[in-house]
Amino acid sequence: MSPDDELESRPPILYSMIAGGLGGTTGDMLMHSLDTVKTRQQGDPHFPPKYSSLGSSYYTIWRQEGIRRGLYGGWLPAMMGSFPGTVMFFGSYEWSKRHLLDWGIQPHISYLTAGFVGDLAASIVYVPSEVLKTRMQLQGRYNNPFFKSGYNYRGTFDAARTIVRVEGPSALFYGYKATLYRDLPFSAFQFMFYEQFRSWAKQWKQSRDIGIPLELLTGAAGGGLAGVMTCPLDVVKTRLQTQIEPTPTPVILKGRAAVDAKAAVKEAAIMQQKGAADHKQKRPISTSSPSTHLPRPGAVTLDTSSVYQGLKLIYKTEGVGGWFRGVGPRFVWTSVQSGCMLFLYQTMLRQLEVSFPTETPEVPV
Repeated sequence: MSPDDELESRPPILYSMIAGGLGGTTGDMLMHSLDTVKTRQQGDPHFPPKYSSLGSSYYTIWRQEGIRRGLYGGWLPAMMGSFPGTVMFFGSYEWSKRHLLDWGIQPHISYLTAGFVGDLAASIVYVPSEVLKTRMQLQGRYNNPFFKSGYNYRGTFDAARTIVRVEGPSALFYGYKATLYRDLPFSAFQFMFYEQFRSWAKQWKQSRDIGIPLELLTGAAGGGLAGVMTCPLDVVKTRLQTQIEPTPTPVILKGRAAVDAKAAVKEAAIMQQKGAADHKQKRPISTSSPSTHLPRPGAVTLDTSSVYQGLKLIYKTEGVGGWFRGVGPRFVWTSVQSGCMLFLYQTMLRQLEVSFPTETPEVPV
């Protein structure tokens, strides 16, 4: 991209923040029902699980609980976190990207770094909102007769008050570290690929306006490719957040220690069944964008909190295939979500530029 094109394609950062907030929130709301289904599948405490395939789970929730309280449960905290989160993301992304490019940093490195910075800034907002959202999605309606999740809040604000009062403010950031391990690389790769694909599309079309099909395609390709590359991080994050506490190995424990361990495991199982009435219970569910990975039956328990050690253990027991379990659904999810969000972002950004034009900076000859 030439200096003229670079300067010409720089709308005010405020426009990027507004367009990003509106586009990101709209895209998240469009995908919310699928998000709910994935959350139910991932956090289902029952055995055998009530929710299995995507289609049957979607139909079951819709038929039993409806749209607003069922498929769109948790929409309020989702919207409350999505808009400020995407505003902060696009503002931080554009600011850091432009400064890095102006400092002479290679474009790919600039886009990659800006994606990291943008997601890190947004995580302060979206992680607490995702904690509330996922709990409300898993719960469904208040006193839900169709699904016992272990949560039973009267609404979003009651959930926030209860969590802070009973579990402490830090509970709103549950899964923060594991979320960053997955989402920071995803956002970095997503926008690096997206910027490169849009640059190629502009060169091919010889225009800044590349058309709706290419707008959707470049956004979907950037998100889908980033989703595939970060699939191992998605797998290990899901395993760490959804597994039950590891059972002590009988080979190591002997005598009285083994008996005590079995008794403790049995007691923990009983307490988990009674946990629906216990507000202190913490369901280890995903607290970021919905995971498209579900552990296969009998998958090894990751008795570690380290993402690196978890990756090593999955590779040792399941091979490379274990790293990429669920890569197909993840590719579809990230492609659709990214394509919708970035298409809406560019559309609204152009509309803002038309409605509120600004003077184009002069380029020195």
